[in-house]
Amino acid sequence: MATMPKRVKFRKSQRGKIKGVAQRGNVVSFGEWGLQSLMPAWIPANTIEACRVAAVRGAPDGRLFIRIFPHKSVTSTPEETRMGTGKGEPDYWCAVVKPGTVLFELGGVTEEVARKTFNKVSHKLPVRTRMVRRRHGA
Repeated sequence: MATMPKRVKFRKSQRGKIKGVAQRGNVVSFGEWGLQSLMPAWIPANTIEACRVAAVRGAPDGRLFIRIFPHKSVTSTPEETRMGTGKGEPDYWCAVVKPGTVLFELGGVTEEVARKTFNKVSHKLPVRTRMVRRRHGA
């Protein structure tokens, strides 16, 4: 099931702009290998879930860490609705991702297994990604 916040202060959010590169969440912290975004994007909750399923199937003995969460609501009006009826209802939830954000992390697997798994995961994502390794001592 697609994730979403339990409760929010405001149901409808403005679009906003994705400027700059990620200042936090840009290093591998939990696992040994990470999948890092190279582009800005909104990643829907059902896409995150599809990536989770692909990663768990690709590395069943590894530990998966999901580093993004869909906090932003995206609204849409129904088809064939005239102008002037106001802002639409929330359609889906998405995670706002900046370039450099680590999306997923894997631990307890070899580099080859991590590379194959992240390759399957990256095919489901709307952004270009790269695999990064945890930096020890830095």
